Amino acid sequence: MTSRRNLLKSLAWAPLLTLAGPAWAKPKSGQEANFRFSLNTSTIRGQKLSLSEMIEVTARAGYDGIELWMMEIDAYLESGKSLAMLKKELDDAGIEAVNAIGFATWMAQDPEKSSRGFEQIKKEMNQLAAIGCKRIAAPAIGAEAPVDLMEAGEKYAQLLELGRNTGCMPQLEFWGAFPPFHQLGQALAVAAMANDPDARLLPDIYHLFRGGSGFDGLKLIHGQAIEVFHLNDFPDALPRTEQEDKHRVYPGDGVGPLAEVAQTLKSMGGTKILSLELFNPSLWKMDADLVAQTGLQKMKQFF
Repeated sequence: MTSRRNLLKSLAWAPLLTLAGPAWAKPKSGQEANFRFSLNTSTIRGQKLSLSEMIEVTARAGYDGIELWMMEIDAYLESGKSLAMLKKELDDAGIEAVNAIGFATWMAQDPEKSSRGFEQIKKEMNQLAAIGCKRIAAPAIGAEAPVDLMEAGEKYAQLLELGRNTGCMPQLEFWGAFPPFHQLGQALAVAAMANDPDARLLPDIYHLFRGGSGFDGLKLIHGQAIEVFHLNDFPDALPRTEQEDKHRVYPGDGVGPLAEVAQTLKSMGGTKILSLELFNPSLWKMDADLVAQTGLQKMKQFF
C-alpha cells in the first residue's frame, strides 16, 4: 500500500511540473536554446590517458567544455598535483569543466548511508567549485526500490541548498538500467517535489531508451530545467533490456530519434550543454583525437 500511495502522490504532482518556478517556465515564442558542446571523459577512457592529456584532446578537438569524473580528479590529486594546478590547466586550454560525475549515496534510504553521501558530495562540490566547475551529477546510487519519491524530493531540496552554499549545483540523474530510479517520470516527480527554482535534470539518450521512458516526456520540460544533456545513440542489434553502456554509439550511428530530440531541446530555450558520453570498447582502441573530433562532428549534424 505504501508504494501505491507514493505512486499516487507522484502522479498528483505531474500536472504541476511546468508551474514549479522560473526553471520550468516556457520560453518566449521563437526563443530557441543555445548549445555548447562537451566531451565526457568516459568516451576516451580506454586510451588510458592522464587527466591533463584528456583536457588537451578535448581542446584540440574544439569542444567548449569537458565533463570530468571524480575518480579522475582524485587520481590527479593523489599524483601530487593540486586543484589550483588543475584549474590553471583548464584555463590555459580554454576549456571549462562543465559538470562532473560522482557517486555519493545521498538518496539512500538508510539514514547513515545517506548522511555519508551528503558528506561526500559536499566535499566534491567544494573541490569542483575550486576548479570553476558549477555542476555535479546527482544519481540515485545507493537507493533501493521502491523509492519514496516525496522523501527523495526532500533530500534533493537539501542537496540544492548545499549546492548554493558551495557554488556547485546538483543535476538530478536517472539511469535506465537501475531499477530503483530509472524513469524520466521519477526524476520529474522528485524535481517537482523539491519545489526549488534551481532544480535541474540530467537526461541521457541511452538512459531514456534503456529505462523505457521514451522521448516524448522531454516535451514537458522548458527553460533551464535541463542544462546538461548526455548525447549518444543506441543500436537495434539487441532488445532494449539487454543493452548495456558498452553498446552506446556515436549520435546518428544508431536508431535513436536524434533529430526529434534535437528539436525538442531547441524549443526549450535556455542554454544546453551537450556532452558526448560513450563507453564503447571499439572506440577505446582508436586514436583519442580521432574519437573526440568524430564525436563532435556527429553531434553537430543535429545541432
